[in-house]
Parts: sequence; structure tokens; C-alpha cells
Amino acid sequence: MKNGWKTKKLVDVATLQRGFDLPRQDRSSGDVPLVTSSGISDTVSKSAVDGPGVATGRSGSIGNVFFIEEDFWPLNTVLYVKDFHGNDPRFVFHLLKNFDLKRFATGTGVPTLNRNCVHDELVNVPPLAEQQRIVGLLDEAFEGLVTAKANAEKNLQNARALFESHLQSVFAQCGPGWVESTIGAEIKFIDYRGKTPLKTTSGVRLITAKNVKMGFLQEMPMEFIAAASYTGWMTRGIPQKGDVLFTTEAPLANVAQLDTDEKVAFAQRIIIMQPNALRLDSTFLKYLLLSQPVQQRIRTKGTGATVQGIKASLLKLIEISFPKSLTAQEQIVRKLDDLREETQRLARLYERKIAALEALKKSLLHQAFSGEM
Repeated sequence: MKNGWKTKKLVDVATLQRGFDLPRQDRSSGDVPLVTSSGISDTVSKSAVDGPGVATGRSGSIGNVFFIEEDFWPLNTVLYVKDFHGNDPRFVFHLLKNFDLKRFATGTGVPTLNRNCVHDELVNVPPLAEQQRIVGLLDEAFEGLVTAKANAEKNLQNARALFESHLQSVFAQCGPGWVESTIGAEIKFIDYRGKTPLKTTSGVRLITAKNVKMGFLQEMPMEFIAAASYTGWMTRGIPQKGDVLFTTEAPLANVAQLDTDEKVAFAQRIIIMQPNALRLDSTFLKYLLLSQPVQQRIRTKGTGATVQGIKASLLKLIEISFPKSLTAQEQIVRKLDDLREETQRLARLYERKIAALEALKKSLLHQAFSGEM
């Protein structure tokens, strides 16, 4: 540790206090920030704490740390710093962000940040002038990281939007040689909705609606039924690789393709779709069901006030359009597959960049409070 640095309990660096109940004044009549566990969410007419200040989520979104420039009102879902003991407020802000505050949460019902446990933590604290130097370096670095992360997130959204835009353009209007039909006229349903199997720790993989995402199957949660139960369970029909999986509720209209030849079992809110192979390509059907025009028709037929779902009888009535030629369908599939692959490559690139920026942020905080900056 550098000369002049001291090891102290956090309570001797910054004293945390619980926030207050909502003031009685009308929120809309004031301009004082109301700080909750998720951030500044509203304003009130009077302040309870002089700024600048630091607050962190006590319950709800535990561990979020905020710096507030002006006077503010901390809600009772946060802990705020009452006394900085002569330390720089922004140094304390960065110090708390360097903590994994969630590990100090206690309680079996609604977890709550235990202030006393946080206060007992030992921290390394430099003199005030060194604190201010570190704050200047961190603030400048984090400003650049915020900009870089925002750009990466925007690029990630743009990459995904590019594919969605092209997908919509393909199915927005029928081209020459397209035919009109309905889902029920072209597709056989294997319906395992409403059946709840006995789950086991190993055996044949069980696919439920939780695994079916928009355009792909997700491994988790990984659930199973006993291998000996497979034949007796799958009496409604055996799926094949390439079959299209459709969720009928919670969520409605997620679509993916079965991507394995291995035995898998199905249950809970899934319809397996097997198109007439002489008229409709399975992968083309996947993209067709993912497209905005068809998604909108499905949701229009959906029912339910709390959880929207669709009955199989109504799903079969949904109108669809597709090229009469299987060759034309396959050409569209190849183009969409190539674009999707490129979109996913870009998405992975930007996701890695965002993760790297977060890792760099943690590294800078570690360096700062280890005396290495």
C-alpha cells in the first residue's frame, strides 16, 4: 500500500443511513430529486439531505450506487451517506461501486442490504489530495467508457434491426408466384399443450416453452423425463429435426426449429408444426412465422387479459402467403440464413465489446482502490 494510505472500516469513511418515507407534498409540485433503489425516478417539493450525496439500493435493486449533485430526498428503499468524514464524496461514490454490495444482503423474504455488515468492511483510503486525483482519472476514464458502451449498444441494436427490417420486407407483400393459404391447410399440428410430465434429473431432454426463443432454441433450463417414460409420453406424435416449434402462451408466438435428431420430449404450451413438405419448406415456415405481418395476425387472434394466448383452432385460421415454388422458398431461406449469420456475428462482436468495457471498468476500480493508479 502506498505511503499515506490508511486501512479503515468503511463506517469511518462514510456513514450510511436509511432513507425516508415519501413526503406528503405533491410530487409534481417540486423539483428535488427523489432517489429510489433504481435511481432518480421522480421529484418532490423539499429535500431531506444536502447535496452532493451518494445513495445505494437498500431493498429492491440492491447494490445500485448513485451520485447526486444537488440536494435530494432518499426514499426508504435506499441507504444514503450522511457523513463523509472529510473524504471526497465522489471518491466514496467510486469506492462503493467497487464493492459487491449484493453479498451484504440478508433476509429470507425480501432481501435487504445490511448496513452494519457494509460498515464493518475494511477499505484502503488515501489522503484527500490523492482521492481527488484518483477521482479525476476515474471520471475521465468512465466518461469515455460510457460513450464507448453507448455506441456499442447502438450498433448492437442496429445489427438486429437490420435483420428484422429485411425479414419484414420479404413477407410484407406477396411477390409473383406466391400463393395464399392458411396455417391449418398447410401444416400438421402435434400438440403437447396442457400435459405436465414427471421430471427427473436425467434421461430424455424435455423441451418446454421456456426453451423456445425468437428464432432459436435455448438450452436452459435443462430438464428431463425418464427414458423409460418416453414412448408412453410421446403418444401424440414424434417430432423430427427441422420441425417448427411454436409457443401458444407465456410467451405467445415464439418460434424456433428443432435442431437435433436425438430423442426429445415436449410439454407445456408448445405446438410442433410439420408442414406439407411438397408445398412448404420448414425453415421458410420458421421465418414466415417470425415475420411481423404474421406475428401481428397471430396476436390479433390472441385472447387473455393477463397472459395472452391463442387456441389451436384460431391459429389454424391464420392466413399465410408463400412462393408456390419450393426452389424460390429455398432461395429466400439461403438469403435470410446468410443475413442472420452475419447479424449474429456482429451481435457477438458488440456483446464481447460491451463485456470488455464492463471488465475494464472493474479493473480500473480495482487499480484505484489498490493504490495502483
